[in-house]
Amino acid sequence: MLSRYPQKSRVTAAAKYLVVGPSWIGDMVMAQSLYKLLVSRDPSAEIHVVAPAWSVPVLERMPEVTRVWELPVAHGEAGIGKRWRLARKLRQEGCQRAIVLPRSLKASLVPFFASVPARTGYRGEWRFGLINDIRPFDAERLDQTIKRFVALGLDLEETALPSIPRPRLDIDKNNLRVATAHLGLDSDSDAVALIPGAEYGPAKRWPPEYYADLASRLVRVGLKVWILGSKKEYELGNAVSSLANHPNAINLCGETSLADVIDLLGAARVAVTNDSGLMHVAAAVGTHVMGIYGSSSPHLTPPLTDSKDVFYLDLECSPCFQRECPLGHFRCMTDLGVDEICSAVVTVLGGPETFREPGLSEPFGRPH
Repeated sequence: MLSRYPQKSRVTAAAKYLVVGPSWIGDMVMAQSLYKLLVSRDPSAEIHVVAPAWSVPVLERMPEVTRVWELPVAHGEAGIGKRWRLARKLRQEGCQRAIVLPRSLKASLVPFFASVPARTGYRGEWRFGLINDIRPFDAERLDQTIKRFVALGLDLEETALPSIPRPRLDIDKNNLRVATAHLGLDSDSDAVALIPGAEYGPAKRWPPEYYADLASRLVRVGLKVWILGSKKEYELGNAVSSLANHPNAINLCGETSLADVIDLLGAARVAVTNDSGLMHVAAAVGTHVMGIYGSSSPHLTPPLTDSKDVFYLDLECSPCFQRECPLGHFRCMTDLGVDEICSAVVTVLGGPETFREPGLSEPFGRPH
């Protein structure tokens, strides 16, 4: 089905790109670097993105995107008929080139069904013919996800990667006002966002009791803590807020739309987060990111901002990229203590002398 996302005006004769977007929030954010590259080379280009419905709020915040075409299939669903019906509508758009970011066979079907002449992508699951501009995949040269996306936007003869523009999502201040009023939040206060979830699996999650300990230290000195995540992460967020046991540690998981989360992250001063999709959202709205890495690698998917602190122990077993710790000890996360991350938050907020707990002479950040 077509998105209600409004079409933006472009020059009629502009080149039209059809991009098949990724299936994860973080990847969808990083894909903006590709759109920025294409528009920097041809400011009149139209960029049409095929994407799942959940991603529309993210794409709405990218001024480079001309139109979003919702693909109504569930994650992992083949949905051949749905892809065919969407492709029939896309044929009328006359896109000259498709760029397929996922490496699966099914991701390449819509551009093929839509008869887009040039269809660019990496070698994947038996995609010969479906992808007629197959690009070589050099894992050493393309050692980051964002490089892999941007490289597909280059001409075939280009061998050197250009300077990669970072994602930058627009903020909707009016939506922020509405959301904070509805949720009873003060967007003008010093707020720290905690993002304890990571959809990929537990091995990417700093323990909830660590998040709760951090939250309790922050709220004791008058800071607001917003715990953010999806509806599926409500229980996780509730565990953090319950253990923190303070009214200023507020579980917002499942209480907000994705558009609300984008704007709330833009209003927060710091985001403490696992390597998750919302980490990349926080980086793209300009919030200082405290990125915590366990089973994944900060080299492959770093927060794309200069305003960041990265926590990664780089153990001999890291990164394993597993959903759960295959060795059972989970040291990559449990050995990352609260003191270290709390100290980094304190530094960003102005230093240990900026905050003191009422009635105590010790600086902010010391556990009781």
